[in-house]
Amino acid sequence: MRCILSLVILGVLLLPSEPSWARRDALTAEQKSQMERIDRVLITVLALSDKGPIEPGPLVDVVAARMKEFDYTPVTDAAQPYDAELKIKCEQKKTWEGSTTMGSDADLPDSPSRIWKGPACQLGYLLNGKKMAWRKEVRTDFDDAQAAATLAKAVDPTAFTMAKLQARLEDYDFPALITAEWGQEARLFRLYDDPKTPVARKVKLVSLFGELFSVKAIPRLLDGLNGTDRSIAKASALALGNIGQKETIPVLIKTMKNGAPDLRAPAAKALGIVGALHGDFTIVDPLLETLNTDDIAVKTEVAWALGKLPDMKSYEPLFALQKSLYKVHENDPDPNLVKLKEAVNWSIKQIDTWEHVQ
Repeated sequence: MRCILSLVILGVLLLPSEPSWARRDALTAEQKSQMERIDRVLITVLALSDKGPIEPGPLVDVVAARMKEFDYTPVTDAAQPYDAELKIKCEQKKTWEGSTTMGSDADLPDSPSRIWKGPACQLGYLLNGKKMAWRKEVRTDFDDAQAAATLAKAVDPTAFTMAKLQARLEDYDFPALITAEWGQEARLFRLYDDPKTPVARKVKLVSLFGELFSVKAIPRLLDGLNGTDRSIAKASALALGNIGQKETIPVLIKTMKNGAPDLRAPAAKALGIVGALHGDFTIVDPLLETLNTDDIAVKTEVAWALGKLPDMKSYEPLFALQKSLYKVHENDPDPNLVKLKEAVNWSIKQIDTWEHVQ
């Protein structure tokens, strides 16, 4: 019993960290309820050039239009009623150092960077006048506005830089991220179900469904897994793994064993997560059968999965595979074999560890 409980805990720890969900989990029931009801969003934009504040109108218009994509009601007059305030600060040369060096969102590519000193827009929001932990940052692809403007033969470095930052806000899907932060699944679903939504954006939405552990999204994910678009199908498999519903194990096994070649590895990865979360050893035999595949990517994910649910039944097959990889080193010309060896070594160690704690 103790071993099973430990395995369940292990499965939870092996799930990818999700700052948005972790933040919501720390909120009070009243705060969560309030966030889920947010509709009217006050948009406050501060635009700073090297010489001081400038007119933020074009940036405000872009942010307002982007929020409308998710059916929010943008408010630009603070005297009008609103449910939350979305604050954006766009600078020609960034002055704020960012939040933290680690933890929360700090390891994400769109988190505030302490290192970046070039042009950037920082995004955050206030609830009941209180600054919340969600923070994002978009940056230009140059750190020196004057040099970039000169190279582009632009007369005004400030106008040139602000136009670039405006383009980043037009491209960056912050409305989807903040909608997930607020737990408003229905808005995410509406955009996902819209046939006009581009595939690339649907892939991002699928990822958010997984990060939100959205059980309500499972029917859409199963459809996506069996759909014609491979990018949506692969994202759907991984999202199903993150959500972790035991009922999805059979379809993940089927996809891992008989699915399209590029879906088998994501399905194996998802299967390992779900199986470990529920301590479900019925996944071990299908994983071991699939370990014999010639597909290195699939074999690697299967090896990782076997380590997430340690079973002595897996030891000999993994040990035999480890011996076949003996001559593979870190500088091996085939990086796929290096990854496979890493997965096999890790999983064998997991099995050894769990055998000693029983």
